[in-house]
Amino acid sequence: QVQLVESGGGLVQAGGSLRLSCAASGRTFSSSTMAWFRQAPGKDRESVAVINWTGTRTRYADSVKGRFTISRDNAKNTVYLQMNSLKPEDTAVYYCAADTSGYFSVYIRSYDYWGQGTQVTVSS
Repeated sequence: QVQLVESGGGLVQAGGSLRLSCAASGRTFSSSTMAWFRQAPGKDRESVAVINWTGTRTRYADSVKGRFTISRDNAKNTVYLQMNSLKPEDTAVYYCAADTSGYFSVYIRSYDYWGQGTQVTVSS
């Protein structure tokens, strides 16, 4: 069982930065693939960034490459998403997700635990 709690969302101007955090409980965190997804109003949920259990492999959506960085601290059971050069199109609810099988995937169906989401709003 894994519980995920996101924090760090908010309102920021275009060009600004935010750092999202996802605190996890449960002993399987350190062996889980972790990911950030987002969902904008009227749109499907999409993968933003994925990180493997060791933190040595990452993958990003084309729309955020070079601007967002995913990282994790297994000692703190926390995964982060550093978001720089934010754009209005980054506005969405951001969700943290865990795949306890450890499989490295960008697909929603692979993830068995989800946080409640945190709102990120970027004003122009």
